[in-house]
Amino acid sequence: MKKNKALRTIVSFLGLLIFSCGALKAQTSTVVTPVSPTEDTNRVQIVGAERLTLLKTDDSTTLQILAGSVKLKQGKTLFFCDSCVLNNSGKLFEAWSNVQIKDGDSINVFSKHLRYQIDKKLAFLDGGVRLSDGKAQLTTPDLEYDLNTDIGIYKNGGKLVNKKTVLTSKEGYYYAALKDVYFKNNVLLKDPGYEIKTDSLLYNTGTQTNRFIAKTIIKDSTGRTIQTTDGFYSTTTGKAEFGQRPVIKDGATTIIGDRVAFDDSSGTSQAAGNVIIIDTAQGTTLLAGEVFRNDKNERFLATQKPLLIIEQEKDSIYVTADTIYSGKRSDLDTAYRAGTKRPQQDSLVKTKDSTDRYLEAFHHVRIFSDSLQATCDSLFYSYTDSIYRLHTDPIIWSNGSQITGDTIFLLTKNKKPDRLKVFENSLLVQQQEPGLYNQIGSIRMDGYFSNGELDSVRALGEAKTIYYIQNDDSAYTGINESKSDIIDIYILKKELERIVLRNEVSGTIWPIGQKDPGQMRLPKFRWLESHRPKTKAELFE
Repeated sequence: MKKNKALRTIVSFLGLLIFSCGALKAQTSTVVTPVSPTEDTNRVQIVGAERLTLLKTDDSTTLQILAGSVKLKQGKTLFFCDSCVLNNSGKLFEAWSNVQIKDGDSINVFSKHLRYQIDKKLAFLDGGVRLSDGKAQLTTPDLEYDLNTDIGIYKNGGKLVNKKTVLTSKEGYYYAALKDVYFKNNVLLKDPGYEIKTDSLLYNTGTQTNRFIAKTIIKDSTGRTIQTTDGFYSTTTGKAEFGQRPVIKDGATTIIGDRVAFDDSSGTSQAAGNVIIIDTAQGTTLLAGEVFRNDKNERFLATQKPLLIIEQEKDSIYVTADTIYSGKRSDLDTAYRAGTKRPQQDSLVKTKDSTDRYLEAFHHVRIFSDSLQATCDSLFYSYTDSIYRLHTDPIIWSNGSQITGDTIFLLTKNKKPDRLKVFENSLLVQQQEPGLYNQIGSIRMDGYFSNGELDSVRALGEAKTIYYIQNDDSAYTGINESKSDIIDIYILKKELERIVLRNEVSGTIWPIGQKDPGQMRLPKFRWLESHRPKTKAELFE
């Protein structure tokens, strides 16, 4: 070890002395040496130099001291410098000024100083080191470069520039064959489109792809932020994929999922696995197994047990279905005007604010709030008019009443039930006790809510009723079977408090013992309590 250290000291000293003063010349000549293909590729061969000086330091060691346009070769690797001291027997050479290593067709390394271990093909460069692979350029104060493995290592800070992308870190490992760089410790990537901060990052200079292997924060030019520990992002394609439950915050929207994929070029994204999407502007939270989004058109499609929570101060509304879809209401109206889609309400909407949205739910739709529950096969909700449109076997339960019809509109105000419109085959049923049901049927019904609960109902057109009469002791005394043009129903504490028949009234009051309660049924009668969502927890199952 002492001999090697002494040799390095002598070499450095003699090199500087010889090139600056021209002293200690043993033998000097100008040399250009052709290299034979049969020569040993493990040795460093002299291809050319303006001056060669041989210096014998002992019986076994001769130093070759070269100056001026020096060119050396080892295998397919070329070395250039202004001056160097070569010791092939000691398997070492040292070079100064305008040092360049050309390794293959694309790798070029530049520095002010090089110390090279010939047998190990290991280069130690310092002084303004630059490494270029034809795509990107790495600069660092010092670099260790292994020509056997084509791996470069820096540990005192480095910067990589690839077109408009700039990457800096404390440490770095460059894999030339793969064009991969592993950045470590205080990694910062800056690009006109985004900024990345992390402790570890893999970057490919050819594909301009970032791979994330540690806690990473990404912020793009739109203000969107992404927190992830796993995934990749390609600058060239705009495609990204993140795993390990990334958190994406995009304006008022937060997206969380086991896996989230983006395609910024098309504005589409896909989230899968226990997806949570929170929209503070709309006051909604979406849970689903999988969600597809189109940010350009502001649309989303949720599948695999989606559940939408429309948040309210005291009584949030929960909506679940096989599929939930949402888009811009103005786009829907544009499609209608173009003749490609039927309208969903009477007037065309032109709003562009936060209410310019609609929601559709398909198959096995269930709605739950503390004051109201509902089911149907398809649902349309417009944020513009705040109306839930329930189609195909709709059922609503509120304040002890079950309401059915061909189509039901639930009008809300401040996100609370306000009015109800039932079209065709309208039927309201209340169970007094098992087997005894108060019933009101008509062509159409209008319901009114107070504090979110059904307060009164008006039945219009061929209105009919069957209800059980009780005395002051709550004993059943008779059954009223009547009909009229209009029937008004008033509900108190989940019971029919009062029924008023208006216009063309006719009917019969049967003594309680004369009729079989099981036979006292209006057309279309069904008791569907088993279908009613009884707790919000049921919707998560």
